[in-house]
Amino acid sequence: MAIIITAFERSPDGGKGLARDTRVRWALEETGQAYEARLVSFAAMKEPAHLRLQPFGQIPTYEEGDLALFETGAIVLHLAQSHPGLLPGDANARARAIAWMFAALNTVEPPILDLVVAKFQEGDRPWAKERLPLVEDRIRHRLVQLAARLGDADWLDRAFSAGDLMMVSVLLRLRPSGILDEFPRLAAYVARGEARPAYQRAFAAQWAVNAAKPQAG
Repeated sequence: MAIIITAFERSPDGGKGLARDTRVRWALEETGQAYEARLVSFAAMKEPAHLRLQPFGQIPTYEEGDLALFETGAIVLHLAQSHPGLLPGDANARARAIAWMFAALNTVEPPILDLVVAKFQEGDRPWAKERLPLVEDRIRHRLVQLAARLGDADWLDRAFSAGDLMMVSVLLRLRPSGILDEFPRLAAYVARGEARPAYQRAFAAQWAVNAAKPQAG
């Protein structure tokens, strides 16, 4: 059964790997699964056909036979549980890897997304200058904790896992802000993730879509 994911017809980041389909592409590459990408416009994301797959009008979605999934955490977890490559064989280690997936999405990513909102959606509000440092401090607080836990290890729990895939994907969203550079251990951790051949293939696939399309402006 062919795997089909949806991705932006034109990514807001210009194909720099920050769109969430990159996480799913990376998981597919790590597990050796072939897939097709169906590109959707912002208008198509709000149409009934897409909303049946993703009720919130976002990307990516995942289809395989009669299975349809949305939310990157759910998709990556499904792939990790269905194919070797992203979860360790030991039951306790598998549970810890899944815990790190949840930590990436539920603990580390929310303040990072809040920074995007503060800068680009609320940047013209009269209180924006006062709010931005508070958001940045919340991010730094989480990164201090994460860097302390990582220490000098290459990955969060010995071998690379779906937890690292998700955490690296989340931390990548910080690169434009410069905050990641304040934490050399975490910057090196992200670089190790980016250096993985599976990530390189996933990035190239997303970049190729956007490089072929002239950007507005």
